[in-house]
Amino acid sequence: MPWLQLLSYFFGGVFLANAVPYVVSGMMGKPFQSAFARLPGDGPSSSTVSVLWGFPNAVIGYVLVCHVGVFEMKDGGDAAALGAGACLISVLLAQLSGRFNHGNQPGRR
Repeated sequence: MPWLQLLSYFFGGVFLANAVPYVVSGMMGKPFQSAFARLPGDGPSSSTVSVLWGFPNAVIGYVLVCHVGVFEMKDGGDAAALGAGACLISVLLAQLSGRFNHGNQPGRR
């Protein structure tokens, strides 16, 4: 059932890409909004909480990509599924996070 593998790679891409902003922000010592904030989804979490949220996302992404089927980066379908998931969550995070950092307002610095 290759479609189950592709679905797994899609969600693997979602989890792997979702891990990046949390881990990077946390490593830089910057707070980042998360579901664990005082105002869930609207307020920032500490840098430690961000890292602790990002790493399980990375582990889940790794398991979905590397332990379900045989992921081949040279296989266009496998790579497209992973890339589509990563792109989707990246755009959603840009939309959701942008409102906190004026990222959705062109021309504003």
